[in-house]
Amino acid sequence: MLLALLALLAGRCGPPPSRRDGFYIAPTRKPSSSTSGRAVEDRRPGKLLRSEPFKTGVPGSQAWRILYGSTGSDGEPVEVSGLVIAPTLPAPGNGRNVVAWAHPTAGVGESCAPSMRKDPLDAIPHVPTLMVLDAIVVATDYPGLGTPGPVPYLVGEVEGRSVLDAVRAARQIPKIGASNRFAVWGYSQGGHAALFSGQLAHVYAPELTLVGVAAVAPVTDVARLWRDGLDDPFGRVMVADSLWSWSRVYRAPLEPYASPELLQYVATAPGECVDPGGAEAGPAAAGVHADALSPSIATSPPWNRLLDDNRPGRAPAGAPLYVAQGTDDAIVRASITADFVAGLCRSGATVRYETFSGASHARAGRVSATAAIQWMKARFDGEPPPNTCLPGF
Repeated sequence: MLLALLALLAGRCGPPPSRRDGFYIAPTRKPSSSTSGRAVEDRRPGKLLRSEPFKTGVPGSQAWRILYGSTGSDGEPVEVSGLVIAPTLPAPGNGRNVVAWAHPTAGVGESCAPSMRKDPLDAIPHVPTLMVLDAIVVATDYPGLGTPGPVPYLVGEVEGRSVLDAVRAARQIPKIGASNRFAVWGYSQGGHAALFSGQLAHVYAPELTLVGVAAVAPVTDVARLWRDGLDDPFGRVMVADSLWSWSRVYRAPLEPYASPELLQYVATAPGECVDPGGAEAGPAAAGVHADALSPSIATSPPWNRLLDDNRPGRAPAGAPLYVAQGTDDAIVRASITADFVAGLCRSGATVRYETFSGASHARAGRVSATAAIQWMKARFDGEPPPNTCLPGF
């Protein structure tokens, strides 16, 4: 019983205290005659609605929680929370480069926002290094984490927009000197979001200059995640979170395809948060195994269309790519990522593909961090991007 409890606690952590009665509730403007007495507020994408400084333990850094506008799944304005971390030294005349961090699975409950954690910088790799490199880090929570849901978990366009709008919002923090040059770095769910950010950037945020996208153990095939994930303790968390999210964001019927045990497990998804460092284990789920979800879901409407819509790689990458993958990943299989990279190469993309021997899904984010930062720095410095797709590379 003790071992079972420890496994449960390793995969899920209790939700932190909610702050929704304060910072995470969007401000409103006083009613005006032109709005017939209705409260209104500028909610254009990327508009900084609120910022709140907080102390960090990283020397030479300053940080803010932010609330900003973005675009939801139906094209409606939504509010999103996040973080901005910047060096304390005066900004150079040409401004600072921006690194947009897209976090891995944190859960699908409002109180699971990484920015709500006691030390929110713990969930972002190598912040001290990025401060030494004189970069600004902006980290979205994604819609529905911190702010009203539902969370668009693995809903590519919404995640991607929230990343791009976070960069826009960071540029409105006074005196930190955020330029329009940015790179996106994401892991697991965040790798999925990062890839969609690249695909969307040119059209959705044309005033920004994207120099590169780093995606670590990215989810590129949600149908395969559903098939492989149910055999892994933490993979089951990702499956449950995605099924819970899609059944609400898209109002897609789940009952015909999921076993009663899986439906019960999915219903509990918003109640617990996930260690954003990437837990190796998840909560026990009696009766939830690979056969708990019918394979027919992948070929049945509307799920088949939704799977296609949320598959990265169906549009130009938007910038050079760095893709990292652990060879012992039981959730995002190395073979799936290799096939995805091969497709990128066929489409003419520029990709640096790197594998890390023996790395699991949880370890991939940690062991690749230094290489990802070095790759992004080279893109900011204007160096020619390495290309695995070239013969003989």
